Amino acid sequence: MTSTVTRRGPGAPGTEQPEEPRGQRSGVAWLLDLPANAVRGITRSAATTPGRLSLIATGLVVLSLLTGLVGTLAVQDRGNTIDGLIDHREPLAAAAQQVYRSLSDADATAASALLSTGAEPAELRERYDFDIAKAGAALAKAASDSAGVPEAARQVNILSQQMPVYTGLVETARANNRQGFPAGAAYLREASELMRAKILPAAHELYEIDTERLAAEQDDAAGFPWLTALLVLGLLAALIATQVYLKRRTNRVFNVGLVVATVAVGIAILWSAAAMTVQSVLVSSGSTDGTEQVDVLVRARIAALQARADETLTLVARGGGAEYEKEFGELSGRLAGRDGQGGLLAEAASRASGEDSAGHIESARDNAGAWLRAHAQVRELDDSGEYQDAVGLAIDGGNRDGAAQAFSRLDQNLAAAIGAGRQNFLDDTTNGGRALTLLAPGFALLAVIAALGTTLGIRERLREYR
Repeated sequence: MTSTVTRRGPGAPGTEQPEEPRGQRSGVAWLLDLPANAVRGITRSAATTPGRLSLIATGLVVLSLLTGLVGTLAVQDRGNTIDGLIDHREPLAAAAQQVYRSLSDADATAASALLSTGAEPAELRERYDFDIAKAGAALAKAASDSAGVPEAARQVNILSQQMPVYTGLVETARANNRQGFPAGAAYLREASELMRAKILPAAHELYEIDTERLAAEQDDAAGFPWLTALLVLGLLAALIATQVYLKRRTNRVFNVGLVVATVAVGIAILWSAAAMTVQSVLVSSGSTDGTEQVDVLVRARIAALQARADETLTLVARGGGAEYEKEFGELSGRLAGRDGQGGLLAEAASRASGEDSAGHIESARDNAGAWLRAHAQVRELDDSGEYQDAVGLAIDGGNRDGAAQAFSRLDQNLAAAIGAGRQNFLDDTTNGGRALTLLAPGFALLAVIAALGTTLGIRERLREYR
C-alpha cells in the first residue's frame, strides 16, 4: 500500500509562522516606542489614587529642586555681576575717562608752555610729562578688556599709533621754540590738530563704549529675576493645590510635610524678594547718583579742558586764532551756559542735591564764572595789541585773578566732584552686593527642605493604601 505524505512548506496554508523574538526588534523602533510606553504607564498610574499621589510627589520634588537650582544660580550670577562692576567694569570706564582727561590737559599744557617767554617753566614741563605718562598707563588698563569688542580695540589701536606721533610733534615744536624759530608754533598747531582730529575722538569713543558697557551691566544687576519668580510662585501654587486636593480626599486639614515645604518656599520668597529689592534699589542708586552723575561731570571737565586748550592756542596763533576762539565760545557755553549759570554744570548741580559732591559743583560753577571773566579780559588785551599782558593773564599761575588760576580751581573741583560720585557708586553698589549675603546657599537649602517635606508628607498618605 502506497501512502502519500503532504509536505507543508513555509507558505503552505495552515502553517503558523514562528513569532520573531523580541530581541531581534529594531533598536530604533524600540526607542520610538519609549515615549508612548511611558505615557501609557503614567496613565495607568494616574488611574489610581496611590499612583496619582506618587506622580504629584515626583513632580513637586523635581520642581522644588529645579527652582532651587535656578534661583541659586541667579543669585550667584547677580553677585558676580556686582563684584565685576566694582572690581572691573567701573575702573575700566574710569581709566578710559582718564585717557581723555590726561590727553586734553597735555594739549593745553603744551600750548601754555610754548607761550611762556624765556625758558620753559619746569612745572609745565613736568605736568605735560605726567599727563602723557598717566594717559599711557590708563590706556593700557582700558585696553585690557577691549579684545572682545572690535570697536573698542580699533580706538585703542588709533590711540596707540597716534600718541607717539603727537609727542614727537610737540618735542619738535619745543626744539624750534627754544631756538627762537617761529616754526615751533606751526608744529604745535599741527600737534594740536592731530590731537583734536584723531586722538581725542578715539579717546571719547573708547570712553563711551566703556560707559555703555558699565550701564548695561548695572541694568543686569538691577533687573527683575523673572524665571526664578515664575518658578518659585509656581512651586508655591502647586504645594497649596496639593494640600487642597489631599484635604478633599482624606478630610485632613494639615499635612505636616507639605506644610513644612510650603513654609520653606514662603520664606524663600520673602527673603529673596526683600534682598533683591534692596539690592536693586541700591544698584540703581549707584547708577543714578554715581555713574550718571560722574558722566555729566566728566563731560563738563572734558569741555573745560578743550576750552582751555583753545584759549591758549588762540594766543599761540597770534591773531590767526579766530577758529579756536569760536570753539572756545561753543565749549564754554556747553560747560556753563552763555551766562555762566547753565550748561553741564547746572545739570550736575541739579542731580547732586544733598550729595557730597554738591559743594564741589557749586564751587566749580563759581570758578567757571571767574574763568570766563578772566578770558574776556585776555581777549580784550590781545585784541587791543597788548599781547604780552594777555599771555601773562592767561598762563600766569601766580595771578589769582588770572585765567590759569581760575581754570585750575575749576578743574580741581570737578575732579573732587567726580571722585565723590565714584565713591557714591562704590558705596551703593557694595551695599547692594551685601544684601545678597547668604541668599544663594539659603535659597538652595530651603528648596531642599521643600523637596524633603513634600516627599515625607505624601509618603504618609501613601502608607494608608498599603
